[in-house]
Amino acid sequence: MERFFDYRKYYVIIHIVELNEVAMTRVLFLIMSGEESAAKVNGGITMALRSLEAKRYEDLKILLFGPSESYITKISGEVLENFKKLISLGAVDSACVYMAEKSNVESKISELGINLLPAGERLAYFINNGYEVITF
Repeated sequence: MERFFDYRKYYVIIHIVELNEVAMTRVLFLIMSGEESAAKVNGGITMALRSLEAKRYEDLKILLFGPSESYITKISGEVLENFKKLISLGAVDSACVYMAEKSNVESKISELGINLLPAGERLAYFINNGYEVITF
């Protein structure tokens, strides 16, 4: 609501602005935790899927880095199904190629259909394009 006061003429003009469209945010879920913080990774996966389904953001992408890359190859059950849904919806951008090679999981990550790209470049891309980063 905007209010304009003209005290010289002793009247008030009230202008109400209604917003038909709300500016939405683009987010990047940066998942870095691994097996030592499985609940954090699982929670991030679940939150990402529910956020996509509820259309909470203009865009949502996921970037895997570090211990999460090994952990993601070991998940099962509901978490795996949720993660596969995220992949099929195009939400999973990539996993760090260097960390995947270092952990010897590059073939397993590729089999899931996840691109292996330099994480620093991908992170810079998202930040430079206005994405808010949420870490898990």
